[in-house]
Amino acid sequence: QVQLVESGGGLVQAGGSLRLSCAASGRPFSSYAMGWFRQAPGKEREFVAHINWSGSNTYYADSVNGRFTISRDNAKNTVYLQMNRLKPEDTAVYYCAATLYVDYVSQTTTYDWWGQGTQVTVSS
Repeated sequence: QVQLVESGGGLVQAGGSLRLSCAASGRPFSSYAMGWFRQAPGKEREFVAHINWSGSNTYYADSVNGRFTISRDNAKNTVYLQMNRLKPEDTAVYYCAATLYVDYVSQTTTYDWWGQGTQVTVSS
């Protein structure tokens, strides 16, 4: 089992920045890959970013590529999402997730464990 706890959400003006954190416990952190997803009201949960177990490979949704950066610190059992140049359309609940699989990393069904989410609101 893996337990995930997100933090760092909040209210920010358009153009601003936030850094989300996701602390993991349970299985050895370096044994699984991590992803960030988000869900806006009335919409399906969508993929944001993925990082492999070592941090050597990352993958982003087109909508955030160049603005968001995913990283991990295996010594601290934590994955981060640095969000810059935020837009109102980035407003959503952001979730981190963990997976033992290496394929289909943009699909929610690939991930076995999920955090409770943290709200990010970007005002215009």
